[in-house]
Amino acid sequence: MLDKYNRDIHYLRISVTDRCNLRCKYCMPEGGVKLINHTDILSFEEINEFVEVAVGYGISKVRITGGEPLIRKNIVELIRLLSQIKELKDLSLTTNAILLKEFAKPLFDAGLKRVNISLDTLDVDKFKDITRGGDITKVLEGIKAAKESGLSPIKINCVIEKSQNEPDAKKVKEYCEANGLIVRFIHQMNLKTGEFSVVEGGTGGDCKVCNKLRLSSDGYLRPCLFNDIAYNVRELGASQAIKLALENKPKCGTYSNENMFNVIGG
Repeated sequence: MLDKYNRDIHYLRISVTDRCNLRCKYCMPEGGVKLINHTDILSFEEINEFVEVAVGYGISKVRITGGEPLIRKNIVELIRLLSQIKELKDLSLTTNAILLKEFAKPLFDAGLKRVNISLDTLDVDKFKDITRGGDITKVLEGIKAAKESGLSPIKINCVIEKSQNEPDAKKVKEYCEANGLIVRFIHQMNLKTGEFSVVEGGTGGDCKVCNKLRLSSDGYLRPCLFNDIAYNVRELGASQAIKLALENKPKCGTYSNENMFNVIGG
């Protein structure tokens, strides 16, 4: 489906939870955030029904995000449901990989095709500092399990401050090259001030070719991460929400006072 700027909108990112088992400094304040009531989180049935409608409008690519999607109870069942929608050509998931050792094979068997994994440094102490207590050993074990399960390609999302030539980013790149992984460098973003740029190694952040809609964990369809436009799919229904999001997708992102990464994903 084409928006009014002739962009082919075929990619849907779905946040399944606002919870996370890490507290990364660039994503959450130290004191945490106010969490959504469990009753307001979309059920798997609601998500599946929405996607079934969305593919009728041309959505062919779905990525599951969070928060951390692997802490959502029975997440494998959602993947199994979505994988049965024949119009979907690509079903992927973004994770911090803390739980991926356990879930990689079940996810693959359920129909997941590939994963994106967050990894900003290989330094044990820096990783613990950035994530406020995370264990990098679990991430590396998760990456290994993902490779062994058959998930492919495996992309590594490395957040940088200024350049991929920063020491930690260079080491992450070397690790990826040595292990058959694809690395992408993502500049730190600020939703409130509208700070974002094109992903190095990807197309994210390039507004002129943006092909995404985002469904937040509390049921709002958003046509742009850096904008407060949102449509409640429960109130409007899937078809009307999709039509409105498509019609009102902005030419370029500006800023958002309402969006939060843990609710809408990256």
